[in-house]
Amino acid sequence: MPRSTSSPPPAAAGIDHSAMPRGVLLLFACASGLSVANVYYAQPLLDLLAADFGIGLGAVGGVVGASQAGCALALLLLVPLGDRIERRRLMLAQLLALVAALVAVAMAGSAVALLAAMLAVGLLGTAMTQGLIAYAATAAAPSERGRVVGAAQGGVVIGLLLARVVAGLAADLAGWRAVYLGAAAAMLLLGAALWRALPALAPPAAPPSYARLLASMVTLLARQPVLQIRGVIALLMFAAFSIFWSALVLLLSAPPHAMSHTAVGAFGLVGVLGALGAARAGQWADRGRGQRTSGLALALLLACWLPLWLGATSLWALVLGIVALDLAGQAIHVTNQSMIFSVQPQAHSRLVGCYMLFYALGSGLGAVAATVVYARAGWGGVCLLGAGVSLLALLFWAATLGRMAAGGHLAPDRRADQSANRSADQSADLAD
Repeated sequence: MPRSTSSPPPAAAGIDHSAMPRGVLLLFACASGLSVANVYYAQPLLDLLAADFGIGLGAVGGVVGASQAGCALALLLLVPLGDRIERRRLMLAQLLALVAALVAVAMAGSAVALLAAMLAVGLLGTAMTQGLIAYAATAAAPSERGRVVGAAQGGVVIGLLLARVVAGLAADLAGWRAVYLGAAAAMLLLGAALWRALPALAPPAAPPSYARLLASMVTLLARQPVLQIRGVIALLMFAAFSIFWSALVLLLSAPPHAMSHTAVGAFGLVGVLGALGAARAGQWADRGRGQRTSGLALALLLACWLPLWLGATSLWALVLGIVALDLAGQAIHVTNQSMIFSVQPQAHSRLVGCYMLFYALGSGLGAVAATVVYARAGWGGVCLLGAGVSLLALLFWAATLGRMAAGGHLAPDRRADQSANRSADQSADLAD
């Protein structure tokens, strides 16, 4: 296919850019939520896993760390394939492999087998989730991309939070292994729905080799300031997010709260309120208000640690802190993605892969740090750690405002409209 500044990008071939039907948008959101939930079922089960496999409380965060290592590998090796292979077929292959990984977790008989299976769940669950978000961004019209990505990402956050509710309830009723067997069955049902309903998108006419595809991710990271800046903000935000959720079960399952796993998991329902409250963040980014949204959300992320600290003795304060934490996290994440997807329309899978590498690193480091700090300094130490990371994110955002403005990224949607032809040419260069 000839490339010129007047012809549509190859990746967009065959896409109807009218408004996305509400049913398809809802399916993207539900599928994203169910896919990411697999990576987070373990968080409210850490004490059970520690007891079952003889893992110390200071080291059990490694279970979450293994899944986050799988996330990082997926972002490097699997997610970029969406820019090379027809998305529906790729999605189905990854889904079937994920089902096998979930069954392997349920059947694990040793700590080593558990960690290996958790790594595979992180690998394939992340590939599915981020592949679906890139799928949605590619299928959406540029004028509604923030809204569509926001809806899909809203599904991710709600799925992430509800995973804790489902895991806690299922573990109390039938044991932690039932959580993963049920998840495998749910993914099989989801696969049938996705195959029937999602729009078919033509793959690139002349896709790069796999080696060049991966090498182009290094180019994106090196050349795109918006990806670099928003990636670091994501790393710090997700580290703070993971610090809280990884340590929460250790706080609430011990005296004076001594809650069941169902009750601990139910706190995920509280977080859904915050996630829903940030649903408009993508639309604000579409209107050029991404930086203002980011600043307010990062300030809220820092402020939420006071009620979370008080949550050691007050459940009402804990609830307030959770709502604020998830509201801030969702707003930052959706705004980040809306900005990076405006950079290079033909490289959505690689862009999301690069961006989510920062997420995986932040989440993994946060989970490991949280359990170590909790074992040594208790809940107060966890909250100080989270507040410190949140303050660092706010300061970094403020320090990079000038660089973002110089690059024209205060209003990414308008810049994308003005530079669509340049983006097509740059993407062609990356593919070569």
